[in-house]
Amino acid sequence: MMNETVYLSSAYLAPVQYYTKLYAAGKVCIERFDHYLKQTYRNRCVIATAGGPLALTIPTEKPESPKCLMKDVRISDHGNWRHVHWNAWEAAYRQSPFFDYYADEFRLFYTRRYTFLWDFNQALQEWVCEQMDFAPHWEPTEDYCADVSAFAADFRDRIRPKGSVPDETFNPVAYYQVFRERYGFLPNLSIADLLFNMGPESLLVLRDSLPPDHQEISINP
Repeated sequence: MMNETVYLSSAYLAPVQYYTKLYAAGKVCIERFDHYLKQTYRNRCVIATAGGPLALTIPTEKPESPKCLMKDVRISDHGNWRHVHWNAWEAAYRQSPFFDYYADEFRLFYTRRYTFLWDFNQALQEWVCEQMDFAPHWEPTEDYCADVSAFAADFRDRIRPKGSVPDETFNPVAYYQVFRERYGFLPNLSIADLLFNMGPESLLVLRDSLPPDHQEISINP
């Protein structure tokens, strides 16, 4: 997969599996023109808390039509969600090795008000990649292609919270987690879980979660 094009959906602090695609692919196309679906990683991430896995969901405004394109989805202010999410991050990761190092910049995403979910997701993705010191070659799609399998790996609907699709190019490796002694290792949580627990070593975890023939990419591309 290292030299091929990969298609991904937009995602809110996507799981580790998603970031292995960003790490290894020659080119990544982030879909803007798919129909928005709830209960997906488009507006949801999963973190590890003292009470176990917790899904954080960004509320969205009800679209004017039943089929709303991802690029047009607006973030809602319902439920004071920014405050709720930030408190959840802080409670879950304040004891992690690297949370304090990233916290000031990370918190800015919960004080600034983004209008569109796409913009918020991509800003967070760019920040995460910058902290991990890698720059994936990605670009937004300009239209929707129903079938890209002939020339690219299509993960737009394969990386999802429920009903996961087998992925032979992802083999999650265990890493330190704050609540591991209580719950065991929880695989494929939000990339922020990996970042706050492993810091600069996060790239090594991404690399080691790939098959050996996909690991040839440099740690400092």
